[in-house]
Amino acid sequence: MLKTLLYDGSWTGLMTIVFCSYEYKWQIATIQHNGQYIQSGLFVTTENIISDDDKAKRVLLGLEKKIGIQGIKELYYVFLSEIKHRELLILRSISYYFKSENKSNHNYANDDILQIKKIVLSVSREKHRLKAFVRFQKMKDGLYFANLEPDFNVLPLMVNFFKERFADQKWLIYDLKRHFGIYYDLDQVVEVQFSNTFNSDYIAFHLDDEELRYSYLWKHYFDSVNIKERKNTKLHVQSLPKRYWKYLNEKNLL
Repeated sequence: MLKTLLYDGSWTGLMTIVFCSYEYKWQIATIQHNGQYIQSGLFVTTENIISDDDKAKRVLLGLEKKIGIQGIKELYYVFLSEIKHRELLILRSISYYFKSENKSNHNYANDDILQIKKIVLSVSREKHRLKAFVRFQKMKDGLYFANLEPDFNVLPLMVNFFKERFADQKWLIYDLKRHFGIYYDLDQVVEVQFSNTFNSDYIAFHLDDEELRYSYLWKHYFDSVNIKERKNTKLHVQSLPKRYWKYLNEKNLL
């Protein structure tokens, strides 16, 4: 009988699903998050999967032997893409990997593998751009804060980059779209969450006075060096897509 599997939406939870699907030889119709269950069909039963670190590690160890760390990284990128039915895509791909020879993740003739490569490229591009466009602002308590709303859930992929680059200051990067952030306290990075009332007005109210002055001066400088006669909007948007402009204070009107 077909099954709909419910899990907590975590990477560990998804790897647990992979383990259970092999152990119990389930035929899986859909994989859904807890609290977001949608009836799949009259003859589909529902199974709630509890995340299990040991089961997840066994799956990842098996995958490492088949496709290496890079192959696992690609699957993780697909997981963070948040595209519809990504769990089933990952499950099908893992099943294919275990049945095939080593390095089967390079078989572009397989439709699922080709789709994975395309998703990984899109997620990688988003991560790369956000590394360049994230702008920190100094708060009244000395914390350096930045907010973003990426198309994909790339914040977990950026932890090491910012920890190494800004190791001497406390900072917080918050994903307004997914309501979580990463906070560095000069020692370690931890995940944080605020209430839904957390917004841009709250941020502006707590900005350091010096930060406001620097922001104002930077906007004036940007405006003064801009040569309007040589403006090339098409080229500019190709290099700096409009959806990133909201992170840049020089793009905000004075």
